[in-house]
Amino acid sequence: MFDCRALAGRLLGVSLIAGVAGLIALSATLPSMAQKEDKAGWPGPDFWHPGWMHHDRWGPRNRSPEMIARMRRHRTFMHAGAPLAYRGARSTVSMTRNVIKAGGELYSSHCASCHGDRGLGDGAAAKSVTPSPALLAHMIERPMVIDEYLLWTIFDGGKQFGTDMPAFKGTLSREQIWKIVAYMRAGFPKVDK
Repeated sequence: MFDCRALAGRLLGVSLIAGVAGLIALSATLPSMAQKEDKAGWPGPDFWHPGWMHHDRWGPRNRSPEMIARMRRHRTFMHAGAPLAYRGARSTVSMTRNVIKAGGELYSSHCASCHGDRGLGDGAAAKSVTPSPALLAHMIERPMVIDEYLLWTIFDGGKQFGTDMPAFKGTLSREQIWKIVAYMRAGFPKVDK
């Protein structure tokens, strides 16, 4: 006669042995994975976006002071909007070759020393400011970076948010800022002088 209980017991035993063997094999590889560093220098594996998506860095208690300062304007804008003086502001310049060229020249003389020639935060003065300069080449493509946000950021600077971004309210006119914005939106093209 066929004994179902005996067969079930044997299958359970084989399954347990296979499971334990699998766990042993996995535990042997985990320490080597955890000790590797990704390209950004952060320990541990992260296959989606190395060095960024480590969950132990999420949340206000886990952010560096530089990241907190960097996020203050963003948070303020997302929850309260820009100050009234900048709300609804729209660029008054068109994206012509001459405007982009003029914007590139203004960007070179007022922005590139920190933000870099291509907006990658790698200008000559970048290491001397806190937090490090915004990566404008990436930021300019984000949906929240609308005209009023950029005008507010450039005019008022970052002092109120604890960053070293200077205010250009007394240095640049609105039209000059819109030319810089046009240059950035054009992708930071090389400008012949």
